[in-house]
Amino acid sequence: MPNALADSQSLRVDLLRLNRYPDPHQAELKNKLCNFRNTHTHTPKALTPENLFVGVGSDEAIDALLRCFCTPGRDKILTCPPTYGMYAVSAQVNDVEVVKVPLDTKRAFQLDVEAIRSTLSTDSSIKLVYVCSPGNPTANLLSKSDIQHILKHPTWNGIVVLDEAYIDFSPDGTSLAEWVTEWPNLVVMQTLSKAFGLAGIRFGAAFGSVEVMRLLNNVKAPYNVSSPTSALATTAFQPQNLAIMRSNRAKILGQRERMLRELPKINRIGSFLGGTDSNFLLVEILDKPKDRGGRPSNQSAMALYERLAETRGVVVRFRGNEFGCEGCLRITVGTPEEVDRLLKETGSILQEEGMRCNGLPGENGSKKEEKREKEANAVLA
Repeated sequence: MPNALADSQSLRVDLLRLNRYPDPHQAELKNKLCNFRNTHTHTPKALTPENLFVGVGSDEAIDALLRCFCTPGRDKILTCPPTYGMYAVSAQVNDVEVVKVPLDTKRAFQLDVEAIRSTLSTDSSIKLVYVCSPGNPTANLLSKSDIQHILKHPTWNGIVVLDEAYIDFSPDGTSLAEWVTEWPNLVVMQTLSKAFGLAGIRFGAAFGSVEVMRLLNNVKAPYNVSSPTSALATTAFQPQNLAIMRSNRAKILGQRERMLRELPKINRIGSFLGGTDSNFLLVEILDKPKDRGGRPSNQSAMALYERLAETRGVVVRFRGNEFGCEGCLRITVGTPEEVDRLLKETGSILQEEGMRCNGLPGENGSKKEEKREKEANAVLA
């Protein structure tokens, strides 16, 4: 889909002051972000620029939080797989251990609140809990009450970090950004890379208490957001550009509903796992048709993933090696033409007689799947 900016002729980005350093405080942009998220759905209080940190995508906020709150070689973070891999990558870079409490597959990948609270009670070295809503790759919103139960932990003195990268594909009013005014131990991260279609400008934000945001702003580089990025991000919040974003979102959600209807009609497509609150779906690929007792199969999912990438030019993501995702592909919702092609090529491949995956079963199968996934990624690159 096009990004959430009007045509290039209507952009008024001042390119004549690139000889000057950018505004280190980003006051205008922060005000626009606050106005956008002040829905008063979850609190009568209002976000102000003092509740904000802005940086290079959400990844800068992930790293800055680790540097602020974790002592290398001593402290830990908690994550809930399957989830976004950058939390663990940043932790490794900062020499911070990762404690994993998997999502509850019996509750459609919701938080296992009791397990999380118990872990926090017994390990005071855990300083941050990173959770993702909507989940990646699970596409489901996390329960607000579950998040609140963790925030209300009676003894744990840490920060819950809620990653809302895909929140604008969810129903209006579901973002908890403004809730940071009620919970000083909550940080909410967002980005313009998804629904706004502005991944190329690398802009992200974190909402939190004034005290926590002051810490993040003190550790960031002085000019971490460039002038062009700031100008383009500010322009994205103009009324006409918000209208474009919402129009694009409506088209994507329409195609998401189409995929939910049409994919199950294809031979050997299984269930949708997780939720439908994002711009992608987590889909099971079966080893044989469902009416013949087909079961989710990593071998079949990998074979489809490879064939789509290498011979049909269709990009999906293999997620079968992640917790609770056996036999799953993460499929992004595209334009009508892209969805046409996805449905056609997926149906063609899965119905071909004798389509089989030659991955090895058991212990070596996972390693071979990882190797083949890297090879297919190399073809795409």
